[in-house]
Amino acid sequence: MIVLVMMSIYSWTVIMSKKKVLIDATNDINNFHQSFEGEVVLSRIYKDLPPLVSDRTAMEDIFGSGYQEFTHTKSTSNQSLIMNSERAYRAMNTTASNEIDRLDSSLSVLAMIASSSPYIGLFGTVWGIMHSFIGLASVKQATIAIVAPGIAEALIATAFGLFAAIPATIAYNRLVSQVEEIGNKYTAFIEELFVIIQRQ
Repeated sequence: MIVLVMMSIYSWTVIMSKKKVLIDATNDINNFHQSFEGEVVLSRIYKDLPPLVSDRTAMEDIFGSGYQEFTHTKSTSNQSLIMNSERAYRAMNTTASNEIDRLDSSLSVLAMIASSSPYIGLFGTVWGIMHSFIGLASVKQATIAIVAPGIAEALIATAFGLFAAIPATIAYNRLVSQVEEIGNKYTAFIEELFVIIQRQ
């Protein structure tokens, strides 16, 4: 049961921290997307970005990687506008993919806790029932006082297993859905920026 308690505590830690990360990512998308309302001047937006990539938000990094790749290839090669914009498109997709991987991190732990906790609880249930039968074997007359401790131990183990598994399952499904939604927003932004770059 100590293992189940530790798994439950860890899952709640992951849930709360990941929830904050996803809220920040959603706010970042909404805030940065406001820069593209009205007339869009890519060079001006790029100049306003933090100079260090490590200081940029995900959306700033996606935009910066695409714009930097486009301007670099445009100034150093004789490729067509389509080729230059496609290279920028690939650069943005790579950056977005890395960000999705970051958002996905630790979610597999929730899936593991959700799937394994009931079985650990079931093991505790079997162990408790086994203790009850062992207690019955050593006496001539069975009483509730003999079997009650083992049954109680079995029920507690089951409860702890469910207590760890249910929140982890619900949170995992919800967080995965949110990550997919953020990924779709990244894709939509990249498509929008790709069209704008082709007009440059």
